[in-house]
Amino acid sequence: MKTRFTLLKPAVALAALLSLLSLPALAETYTLKLAETWGPNSPILGDTTRHMAAMAEKMSGGRLRIRIDSSNKHKAPFGIFDMVKAGQYDMGHTASYYYKGKIPSAMYFTTVPFGMIAPEQYGWFYYGGGLELMEKAYAPYGVLSFPGGNTGNQMGGWFSKEINSVDDLKGLKMRTPGFAGEVMAELGVAVTNIAPGELYTSLERGTIDALEWVGPALDLPLGFHRIAPYYYSGWQEPAAEVQFLINQKSWEKLPEDLQEILRVAMRTAAYDMYAQSMDMNASAWDKMKEEYPSVEHKTFPPEVINALRQATEKLLDQEAAKDPLVKEIIDSQRAYLTKVRKWTNISDKAYLDSVAPQQ
Repeated sequence: MKTRFTLLKPAVALAALLSLLSLPALAETYTLKLAETWGPNSPILGDTTRHMAAMAEKMSGGRLRIRIDSSNKHKAPFGIFDMVKAGQYDMGHTASYYYKGKIPSAMYFTTVPFGMIAPEQYGWFYYGGGLELMEKAYAPYGVLSFPGGNTGNQMGGWFSKEINSVDDLKGLKMRTPGFAGEVMAELGVAVTNIAPGELYTSLERGTIDALEWVGPALDLPLGFHRIAPYYYSGWQEPAAEVQFLINQKSWEKLPEDLQEILRVAMRTAAYDMYAQSMDMNASAWDKMKEEYPSVEHKTFPPEVINALRQATEKLLDQEAAKDPLVKEIIDSQRAYLTKVRKWTNISDKAYLDSVAPQQ
């Protein structure tokens, strides 16, 4: 039996070639530039951007690539929003509460003192209207924002001296960002916001008396325990969600399938950051207790907690009265917290209260 080969006519061959070139697999590749607040090789925070970029590239078959510049490269750890807004970078990874002066409503998307814990906050973002409010807040600036990872409940900070009363806070020089800084200032604390790379030196030189960063996993490598022996549990960031920012024009240049791939990669990396934070904080706390027994874990006394809570509610009411969008966000969070906390109390909290003492 003879095999016959049929040559395509030139017109048919050209049509076939054009059809192949239109397939997504052979479509144009896109490279986005991302600036992050964090330094190079930052654990947890920096891991999140790299996990996201790797997932996006793999899921897109190499069509979507993300180049990451850490703060040592762009030299503007607190300038991420401005650089993304201007189109200098297509994307950013940062915490929204760094930009209260530029976007008054943005602060509440990272955390609120005495507010939601991480699972509650994720419920609010994805099912309680949080994402829609965040889109509304950033839209005037030509920027999109997505949840970018949660550290979970953060520690209250490292203190050079023990805090036994509200009077001990007066005149204290402390690095604490966002709304918590305003609450502390209300109680007489001299608040400052210092870039991560300058925290240890500032504490060592006495420029500040106390600071809060994140938790054991990120605090231990920075060595704060060598200077300030009192390590307090938190009140100010019951959940701390960082954000992925995306320039609106950069987003619109992406085909729909790549937009969806990027959306999925960001959401997956964000939740993975929460899981990684839990694991690394547990390991670091074990190491800290074993290798640095001089570190004293403390909780703020009821007098201090009550004063902080009252100051928080007062300032939230004041901020809500100034800006309709801020009021809409605060009202939404308060309403969702009222609903979801009832479930948290009879599920996770009840479990920990009844079982944890036996562990």
